[in-house]
Amino acid sequence: MTVKDIVNKYKNKRENLLLILHEIQNCHPQNYLSKEDIELLSKEIKIPVSDIVGTASFYSMFSFTPRGKYIIRVCESLPCHLLGAQTIFKAIETKLGIKEGETTKDGLFTLEGTSCLGICSVAPAIMINDEAYGNLDEEKIGKILDQIREKESKNND
Repeated sequence: MTVKDIVNKYKNKRENLLLILHEIQNCHPQNYLSKEDIELLSKEIKIPVSDIVGTASFYSMFSFTPRGKYIIRVCESLPCHLLGAQTIFKAIETKLGIKEGETTKDGLFTLEGTSCLGICSVAPAIMINDEAYGNLDEEKIGKILDQIREKESKNND
């Protein structure tokens, strides 16, 4: 889907900017808002590039750099922190061989921290793309990541 198609879908209204940005990012194979897409959006919706960048940069869910197919967001809120978010970070870093802010060599996973996922009752928690996972430990993390790799492996066969 092109930027123009997405803008038309949302009827070219400024109040739909966040929805438009999410869809543009989700349509990009590397899960980010490219400079070219932002410039096209600016022309289509008649909003200055600086306003679009200012809006997108306010929210942690948007990225201006290429990322993996699966974005792993580790909740760093106080409940998650107290219940082991750092252990979860370390388990993911060890399993995938990346640090926070990095993407695996195969382009499959990007690891990020986020301020709050809003699911404190199941802390520590992560979100992978749009799916939340809670009550995590190192073993559960390993199983989740293995399942995703297995699914991707089957899709590529």
